[in-house]
Amino acid sequence: MNTFDLDKTYIAGTYKRFPVEIVSGKGSLVKDVNGKEYIDMGSGIAVTSFGVADDAWIAAVEKQIHSLQHMSNLYYTSPCARLAEALCKKTGMAKVFFSNSGAEANECTIKAARKWAAEHKGPACSTIVTLENSFHGRTLTTLAATGQEHYHELYQPLTPGFASFPAGNMDALKKLCASGTVAAVLIECVQGEGGVIPLDPAFAKELAAYLKEQDILLIVDEVQTGNGRSGKMYAYMNYGLQPDVVSTAKGLAGGLPMGATLLGEKVKDVFSYGDHGSTFGGNPVAASAALSVVERLTDEFLADVTRKSELIRSLLEGAEGIESISGLGLMIGLKTSKPAAEVVAACMENGVLCLTAKDKVRLLPALNIPDELLIRACDVIKAACNI
Repeated sequence: MNTFDLDKTYIAGTYKRFPVEIVSGKGSLVKDVNGKEYIDMGSGIAVTSFGVADDAWIAAVEKQIHSLQHMSNLYYTSPCARLAEALCKKTGMAKVFFSNSGAEANECTIKAARKWAAEHKGPACSTIVTLENSFHGRTLTTLAATGQEHYHELYQPLTPGFASFPAGNMDALKKLCASGTVAAVLIECVQGEGGVIPLDPAFAKELAAYLKEQDILLIVDEVQTGNGRSGKMYAYMNYGLQPDVVSTAKGLAGGLPMGATLLGEKVKDVFSYGDHGSTFGGNPVAASAALSVVERLTDEFLADVTRKSELIRSLLEGAEGIESISGLGLMIGLKTSKPAAEVVAACMENGVLCLTAKDKVRLLPALNIPDELLIRACDVIKAACNI
């Protein structure tokens, strides 16, 4: 059987895959099994931060696998400790817990918030409030946190203790908080799966000030927006926020599974021995890969991410069939006159891989994608959008 048949026979049918088998690549160019080349404008849904088969990433991973591919968290390993140091120094956060995915990182934020609130406000203070249209993961608990009802329909009963309110509606939040049971508010600065919608800066500022006044934790989900994607190390930095807890994953290790939960000063000691754990969390190979990513996210490099974002906007703004552009940094949503799926299919036919997010075409290219490839990709996108 070929790969398509093997997949259909043996893999659970949870994905609606495109009829393309990708076999290799370099940087922002990938090839399918027939040798057709594509410009990758999705980077594995914001995962391959420096593209495919990045030389520095390969060197870091190869060096580590020849010495130690895994060690239990019963022992110390240097890559894990060095990565935690790098993340804390780049963010001002105090401690890190490592896991394997964004959903796990968000589970950890919820556990941290509930434990902190129980210890400081009492066990009744356990509600986690999120925004409507949010997305926080696919475990039962992170689905409960996700503010989109259609994700909830198949998996009742979900984990209790969650509530959502519309972004921008501070009155609705205050009503929820009046019960005295809210431990934390969990937000995305850009709602990625919700349609690439950035938060209003004035709302974000008012929200943070209110939570500080009420001694309620602010958690920011940086699973998709983090690790340079927004033009800053983390998207909350564009808003002048200082979260108590931050989750991240996706682009952190550049293609290997890794999640991280960053704990601020207020909650840095919330976990003690036995409170949480992860067999593979902080794995030395994944941590070495992540270090090769994080160490290159300098201010100069991040400024170039912003420049590339502005280049894309300048090429696509006002083009025939593109009604609006949303997003932040190299996380861009295009509202198109044609159905987004139709645009993505046309782009693929002409050698460009794009994504969708609700009714939008979503662009998540590698952070170091060359301008020449961006320009070529935007030409294809414009042609596909043209009515």
